[in-house]
Amino acid sequence: QMQLVESGGGLVQAGGSLRLSCAASGSTFSCYTMAWFRQAPAKEREFVASIRWNLSTYYADYVKGRFTSSRDNSKNTVYLQLYSLKTKDKAVYSCAASATIVEVTTAVDYDYWGQGTQVTVSS
Repeated sequence: QMQLVESGGGLVQAGGSLRLSCAASGSTFSCYTMAWFRQAPAKEREFVASIRWNLSTYYADYVKGRFTSSRDNSKNTVYLQLYSLKTKDKAVYSCAASATIVEVTTAVDYDYWGQGTQVTVSS
């Protein structure tokens, strides 16, 4: 079992930055692939970024170059640094974990999810 708790969301102006954190507990964090998804009102959940146990990262095209995922295994925490935020980045951002994921963009294949943190970007 793994519990995930996100933090760091908030209100920011377009062009601003935020750092989201996802703290994990209850399992061997370092073995897990961690990912970030987001869901805007009335829209489908979409993949944002992932970071594997070996620090390999992958980003959705719409955030590539603006968002950066990292992890600190000593703190059982994964981060998502958001730069150059746009109004269309407004969403609830959730982290997810899987020890066996193959296709990192497939939400249903993740075993554990956090409750999400709201990111709001004003124009």
